Amino acid sequence: PRPTHPLQVTLGGPDPLDYVSMYRNLGNPALNVPEHWHYVSFGLSDLYGDNRVHEFTGTEGPSGFGFELTFRLKRETGESAPPTWPAELMQGLARYVFQSENTFCSGDHVSWHSPLDNSESRIQHMLLTEDPQMQPVQTPFGVVTFLQIVGVCTEELHAAQQWNGQGILELLRTVPVAGGPWLITDMRRGETIFEIDPHLQERVDKGIETDGSNLSGVSAKCAWDDLSRPPEDDEDSRSICIGTQPRRLSGKDTEQIRETLRRGLEINSKPVLPPINAQRQNGLNLDRAPSRKDSLESESSAAIIPHELIRTRQLESVHLKFNQESGALIPLCLRGRLLHGRHFTYKSITGDTAITFVSTGVEGAFATEEHPYAAHGPWLQILLTEEFVERMLEDLEDLNSPEEFKLPKEYSWPEKKLKVSILPDAVFDNPLH
Repeated sequence: PRPTHPLQVTLGGPDPLDYVSMYRNLGNPALNVPEHWHYVSFGLSDLYGDNRVHEFTGTEGPSGFGFELTFRLKRETGESAPPTWPAELMQGLARYVFQSENTFCSGDHVSWHSPLDNSESRIQHMLLTEDPQMQPVQTPFGVVTFLQIVGVCTEELHAAQQWNGQGILELLRTVPVAGGPWLITDMRRGETIFEIDPHLQERVDKGIETDGSNLSGVSAKCAWDDLSRPPEDDEDSRSICIGTQPRRLSGKDTEQIRETLRRGLEINSKPVLPPINAQRQNGLNLDRAPSRKDSLESESSAAIIPHELIRTRQLESVHLKFNQESGALIPLCLRGRLLHGRHFTYKSITGDTAITFVSTGVEGAFATEEHPYAAHGPWLQILLTEEFVERMLEDLEDLNSPEEFKLPKEYSWPEKKLKVSILPDAVFDNPLH
């Protein structure tokens, strides 16, 4: 149900996407799918095969980043041409992919914190899923899959973080006004799925209790200090202090953290952190659903991991610092991840700092029960026992209602030599504060 000549917006210039095609899709009345506008990006996959934009790796592998973005927007009555703002939204997501080299997978979520069309809409975040009509295609330059953007409200994003994206997408499919079977975004939707059908919250709560959370990491405003080391000892200090120039993460650590952030869905009984030892890379258990592909195959990433050795340091006492948004995810990290034997990583968006919380069941961690705080360059791992996690959840209960407390806020467990501070954004945006 598409015209042979779609409307195209050519984006040119320094932006990553070559263009976005826009189609008028008649929907499917039999399935209760309304008429809508269908957008498809061009440029995340390899369009030319000449190594100018993407490295050509053969026809069997992914083409470019291996995917293109799509979006379905409800057509308003009397609308004769598709709005062009979705093309800019796709461009913003593509810019993130090109700059970070992180790819998207079905079930991922994107915290956008702004109405997708710059209106007053409640639709301010995104989930990603397979496009219901567009199957993966084999091109002369590799395989391309199509990931559809689905606009969601803040409450639905939080539910996806606390449980998993696929579960929330499934619920959205059951509510016609919130997406229906083809997950069409309606920017005028004024109610969340939980307001439309209060029983859906019970489904989410039960899912969190049974499955835990699939969110294995976030990019965040965070930092950590080594309190066990006197501040004047700068010679070999690997603590990360706001206002100092953090050491660069090695390629090996960067790849390991990227792997951790890329993974979501657990399919193993024992979650595994990617090993620092490159020799073990090929035997890595991938804790995600079989349908999710790695954007870097574990075999090939072993070949590019540099072999320089950074000494892992055990720390006596640490101070963790988060902004309010990152801090609000700590209960999810503890309840949805660590109590289910998993791990959770905060990766700084302003530098190389990373903080990974691990439970005692995670293999490949360099933090141990004997030495629960360990640093590898600017990457800190913190091992928490189940007993301590339960206690922290009690002490951090007010993080669940962040609007009720004033910043800065500090939590301390002196006998564990652990301190957590929730600080204003300005501390992270301007290191001189």
